[in-house]
Amino acid sequence: MKAMILAAGRGERLRPLTDTLPKPLAEVAGKPLIVYHIERLAALGITEIVINHAWLGHKLEASLGDGSAWGVSISYSPETEALETGGGIKQALPLLGDEPFLVLNGDVYIDSLPTVKGLPLDAALNTAKIAELMSEQEAYLWLVDNPKQHPEGDFALRDGKVNDEDEPKLTFSGMAIYHPRFFVGTSNGRFGLAPLLRAKMQQGLIGGEHYPHLWCDVGTLERLESLDAELRAAQSNTGATLSHTKVVR
Repeated sequence: MKAMILAAGRGERLRPLTDTLPKPLAEVAGKPLIVYHIERLAALGITEIVINHAWLGHKLEASLGDGSAWGVSISYSPETEALETGGGIKQALPLLGDEPFLVLNGDVYIDSLPTVKGLPLDAALNTAKIAELMSEQEAYLWLVDNPKQHPEGDFALRDGKVNDEDEPKLTFSGMAIYHPRFFVGTSNGRFGLAPLLRAKMQQGLIGGEHYPHLWCDVGTLERLESLDAELRAAQSNTGATLSHTKVVR
């Protein structure tokens, strides 16, 4: 399985930090956010990674290189115009191939990669099992408990399917598996992901599950500083671990 890390956002709410730094290179506990993702993917044997970028993308490439420092191979999908999430993934499809692929938002922190029905995204979840999972659906999303900044949530879960009608609603984590056919019929260029997801939900084509572990959307300086302090505190206390049942708020 290949993975894509979304790293093209401008990071307006993280200014002035992001005036000179692409958002995924913002550090928490002394390490860039995007490096945590790369390390976790590498640890599970997911070694082919695609990263899109726009604002200050050359700094991402200079910092991460070809990925060999982490035992992975990184390909880049530069964007010369704002493509939004849907358009950015579609542009990168030639690099992602014909099989289902994992997508992670580059500006979130998680303490572990999600599992699929209890199975880790590694050799235990091989190509055949992924193909079975995606045989009757086009995307598989992980939803988290609603953070303080997004109390209304996005989507609901029922019987392993994601919809936008039921209650209670949870928040889309930015982590998902997509089959390339999810994007069939979309146009090249800029388009958002949410309208396409909602249309596919109406057809019963979106599966998913709850992600119960530590998750933080590092969208503001306040949340970045809060996460940094929590990680450093956990590291400084012998045997301390972060909560596996909370969303950083």
